[in-house]
Amino acid sequence: MSFFKKLKESISSKTESVTKQFRDGLEKTRKGLVEKVSDLVIRRKKIDEEFYEELEEILIGADVGVSTVMELMDELRAEVKKRRIEDAADLQPVLSEKLMGLLRGDDNNELRMNPDGITVILFVGVNGVGKTTTIGKLAHRFKQEGKRVVLAAGDTFRAGAIEQLEVWGQRVGVEVIKQQAGSDPAAVMYDAVQAAKQRKADVLLCDTAGRLQNKSNLMDELNKIFRVIQREIPSAPHEVLMVLDATTGQNALSQAKLFGEKSGVTGLVLTKLDGTAKGGIVVAIRQELNLPVKLVGLGEKADDLQTFDSEQFVHALFAGLIKEEAQDEPI
Repeated sequence: MSFFKKLKESISSKTESVTKQFRDGLEKTRKGLVEKVSDLVIRRKKIDEEFYEELEEILIGADVGVSTVMELMDELRAEVKKRRIEDAADLQPVLSEKLMGLLRGDDNNELRMNPDGITVILFVGVNGVGKTTTIGKLAHRFKQEGKRVVLAAGDTFRAGAIEQLEVWGQRVGVEVIKQQAGSDPAAVMYDAVQAAKQRKADVLLCDTAGRLQNKSNLMDELNKIFRVIQREIPSAPHEVLMVLDATTGQNALSQAKLFGEKSGVTGLVLTKLDGTAKGGIVVAIRQELNLPVKLVGLGEKADDLQTFDSEQFVHALFAGLIKEEAQDEPI
């Protein structure tokens, strides 16, 4: 059975609405990556050195990452030799299979939940990446699942951050624990944990500062927050999610490297994937950081935040080719 057919069968057991969200959310990347590869295949037909060079350029242009692309090209060359592939069209399923392998990893993409009491999820990341919006969307998702959710407005330094979280709280119908702007974030977290306990909440989602206005180090501030939370709930935080803006491409990767090493990050959230043709950054991040991509933002709506799924991702990118293959099959 062909790779595309296997992928189609695997996807058929998944929710159609989620498949559509991945397909719609990755439309720009599909045009920027897969359609360019298809065009290359039609133009070149034969696999030669010039074909490899152009393919390399397309992959780097989609932000797959230089070192990952070099590795991928070596693997493709080896496969071409091994399978004696001559026709460029036969390389497309091989490329998609390799991309899925790079995305998969051994990690579980599901959020780690506390089986015994409140699940505490901490969000970190620089300003402007969509951290507050991600918290709001995740609160909506948990609420839909029937969970009691409390939000902690721990980004007390950015103008408007507390109000922005409150707007999301009102929109999805969850309580926001806050103090005055400029307050000690650790004190907000203490109040939030106490409130979550009193309300018998299932989940506490905590916003944190992307940068500080005073001289104290951001990592020191995060460590203080960790200590306060752990004193009250020893197993917490159960996840530390770093939010990255996919539209910033390689810059997002640099941020993750800088931030991720020092702040105990357990997983990544990639926002605004629908707004970029460079969705290959997911592959680069997956390869260059030893961290799972847990959630992806695929649009503006509250339910457009989805658990990352490598099969859905590759299926969404190669949807056109999968359709073509199905049409070409003998009846």
